[in-house]
Amino acid sequence: MKRLLPCIALLALASVPMWLKDPYLLNAFVTTGIFIIAAMSLNLLLGYTGQLSLAHVAFFGIGAYTSALVALGFDVELVGGIRVVHEPWPVWLGFVIAILVSGVCGYIVGKLSFRVRGAYFVIVTISFAEVVRLVALNWVELTQGPLALTSIPPLTLGLPGLGYFDFFSKQSNFYLVLGVVALSYVIINRLVNSRIGRAMVALKENEWLAVSVGIDVTRYLVLAAVVSAAIAGAAGSLYAHYLKIIDPDVFLFLYTVTMVIMVITGGKGTLAGPIVGGLIFGFIPVVARSFASPELQWILYGLFMILIVFLLPQGIVPAIEKWFGVGEEPREPGATKPKLQDVP
Repeated sequence: MKRLLPCIALLALASVPMWLKDPYLLNAFVTTGIFIIAAMSLNLLLGYTGQLSLAHVAFFGIGAYTSALVALGFDVELVGGIRVVHEPWPVWLGFVIAILVSGVCGYIVGKLSFRVRGAYFVIVTISFAEVVRLVALNWVELTQGPLALTSIPPLTLGLPGLGYFDFFSKQSNFYLVLGVVALSYVIINRLVNSRIGRAMVALKENEWLAVSVGIDVTRYLVLAAVVSAAIAGAAGSLYAHYLKIIDPDVFLFLYTVTMVIMVITGGKGTLAGPIVGGLIFGFIPVVARSFASPELQWILYGLFMILIVFLLPQGIVPAIEKWFGVGEEPREPGATKPKLQDVP
């Protein structure tokens, strides 16, 4: 039954545009879905390796800017009078390049920042996010700075023999985002349930013990950073092509806080946690807006978050699994947990 729940949830969500005709609520579903993808990528690091990265908003923004610039084209002058002219490429190619560029940035940041731990690691990731924001703000010739990149085309999918399909409407973007959510879920699921995933969890539980049995710390942490950054870049690309405008505000620290809240309240280290937390905290402002002033909305948002943290310290999904007995499979008497020696 537990394995069927993701399929049932996917079918239920796929039916939303069929009965929900309010464009405002559909827009809320699309934007919430995009941030759920970003939260899922953060959960791979925070939930399965125990590393709190506050640079995810940077990967999100890098994906957004990369995809937009590939689709729009640019003409910039580099150091030494070298001029780089890029003609617009197909939008789908921009989406792919955004994922690759974000993944490469994740590799670089991982190689540099995983040499330190704890508060030092958090400081390194925050610094990286701030540097990227300043570049986007001040490199006006490339990014237009505070004037923003505008007229970003919608994502387009070419089908052989059938022409091209533009994801322009809210309904089409809803299914596009839902598809990326499902694909991200599958990728993360396969990863964390593999030998690589067991190595990541071992590092989170007891890094020194994991090292003592031969687990390469840097290798697995950097791999998690690359996959996590690539998925965050995909979310940023969807965000840029959906809104059709992007500016340095995409790097706001508020977006990082939003991702962390979605992961922590939903249940870090669980596949469904960021999805459940994202849906709840993505729609609290929507619901509160109908009866509360802006100031009261933030108060309600904070109170609800505090209530969940106090009553369900492990998160919503672990609490539900415990209540309904759908968590870990019961072991036979005398059985032991998997040993670290099972991990390469």
